[in-house]
Amino acid sequence: MTSTPTPILLRWLRSPRHGLTLIALACLALLGFGLYLQHGVGLEPCPMCIVQRYAMVLIMLLAAVLAGFARPTGRVWGLGLLVLLSGSGAFVAARQSWLQWFPPEVYSCGRDFYGMIETFPLKRAIPMIFRGSGDCTKIDWTFAGLSIANWSFLAFMGMALYCAWLLWRQRQVQRLAN
Repeated sequence: MTSTPTPILLRWLRSPRHGLTLIALACLALLGFGLYLQHGVGLEPCPMCIVQRYAMVLIMLLAAVLAGFARPTGRVWGLGLLVLLSGSGAFVAARQSWLQWFPPEVYSCGRDFYGMIETFPLKRAIPMIFRGSGDCTKIDWTFAGLSIANWSFLAFMGMALYCAWLLWRQRQVQRLAN
């Protein structure tokens, strides 16, 4: 009886270094797509979108650093932090999805860019710019029936589950080594 070979992608994903590299590249691609939607298509990000971008940047940087780590001990702590960051991003995306599905009667995410510059001094306007100015409840773009917030939730949850699995495998390896 012959065994079927494990597909290359599955073998590759079992390696923490390769998996973390894939997460960093996926985050880079998602951030690039978000910037395309903002600057190419003209969609304004809302404050919740900006928070999700910050979470994605942190996940990307941490995954890239962990991919270069040779020590499993540091990788365990880093994977735990990645699970936490991914879960936090998923929480914000879930909240935004909830607001999109059940918009409140009165909800304000912030002012528009020019209104901030004209109304506030520059030292107050600059931080407000990075908070975003779009409406968190508005659905501007969909793909396969899901909004950007829905896809963001799925991406964050996928990363959180994968990092949790890597963390579990790393702990099993350490337990067997001791």
